[in-house]
Amino acid sequence: MGLTVIEHVEHPFASGNLSSDGVQWSAEKTTSTDDYETVEAVTVKPPALGAVIEFEFGLTCAVKSSGTLESVLFKWQARNKGGSWVDLHAEVTYPANASTYREYTYSGRFKPVANFNAVPFDIQLVIKSGAAGGENAAGKTKNSSYVRVIYSAS
Repeated sequence: MGLTVIEHVEHPFASGNLSSDGVQWSAEKTTSTDDYETVEAVTVKPPALGAVIEFEFGLTCAVKSSGTLESVLFKWQARNKGGSWVDLHAEVTYPANASTYREYTYSGRFKPVANFNAVPFDIQLVIKSGAAGGENAAGKTKNSSYVRVIYSAS
């Protein structure tokens, strides 16, 4: 008996009330600390277990600061269910004067690595303020974000 290759696609972020323009956002997460805090975290549970061949992402968020002096930093992370977080890209800085929402999309194919190479898995967006100077960082995830995993089941 051979291996079965399975492709699983989900749009796990920002569900809730329907919108008139088709764009949904998660609840806004606001933080004033200079430590990363989770905006939204989801677990992707494909229908069968197996060995991961490849991940693909199209992840969109929006971030801003409550004022014009501080920057906002963010990154998308993933991990094997309950494991240690792996950064999916380098930390991004929306520089000072980040007082209006700016959308960022990070997409592409991602090969399995230590701590992120199995199903099910967790994905999260984390943000922090550029400095603890009193302004808040805010972030939200967009419903068009998707996750695709290709894996083999025996």
